[in-house]
Amino acid sequence: MRFQTPLQPATLLRRYKRFLADIRLEDGREAVAHCANPGSMMGLAEAGMRIWVEPNDDPKKKLKYGWRLVEQGAGHFIGVDTAVPNRALKAALKAGEIGGLDYAQLRAEVRYGEKSRVDFLLQGGARDIYLEVKSVTLMRQAGLAEFPDSVTARGLKHLNELAAMVAQGHRAVLFFLVQRTDAEAVGVAGDIDPAYAAGLRAAMAAGVEVMAYDCIISPEEIGLGKPLPLRL
Repeated sequence: MRFQTPLQPATLLRRYKRFLADIRLEDGREAVAHCANPGSMMGLAEAGMRIWVEPNDDPKKKLKYGWRLVEQGAGHFIGVDTAVPNRALKAALKAGEIGGLDYAQLRAEVRYGEKSRVDFLLQGGARDIYLEVKSVTLMRQAGLAEFPDSVTARGLKHLNELAAMVAQGHRAVLFFLVQRTDAEAVGVAGDIDPAYAAGLRAAMAAGVEVMAYDCIISPEEIGLGKPLPLRL
């Protein structure tokens, strides 16, 4: 998935009110950028960080920049837009790039369970697949990406809904999409959210499948990368 407009480097001054960030562009101008991430962004929103923003000239938008990437270390990138994983995964699913998930029919945001919507429903195979996507950006130990970065009651509900689909005879998949180029494995941050960690163990015992992939990320594009091992 290529960015619609070439990204520009900037320096993060501060993130506030969850969806706003003050930035300084390379020419010294300061601006406010939209932050498409309601999460804690632990380790990714510190003043002085080098980030990449996408400019726009849409008169309907109040903010003329969207924060897309954080750059860390030796040219490693982290995607901060939580809408990207679903778009990138949808493209990969349609192209049949993920083994075991290459079904003929793909529907997004389908109602199921108790007032929930599953990210993707795959049909056309022996059993329907209910697939929930989680964007992973947290890293506290070199090489190990973790989810979640804050307590997530919504995420726990999704685990229970997926387990219920397995009980009804369907397949259910929790898909960790790691928006980092420096991840070597994926784990669960049980110290941050013990209930989610316990819920994940219970869901897996009930038959929910777990998959993890990293991303190919640059200031030009973001796409699905390679499978990552799980350390759950």
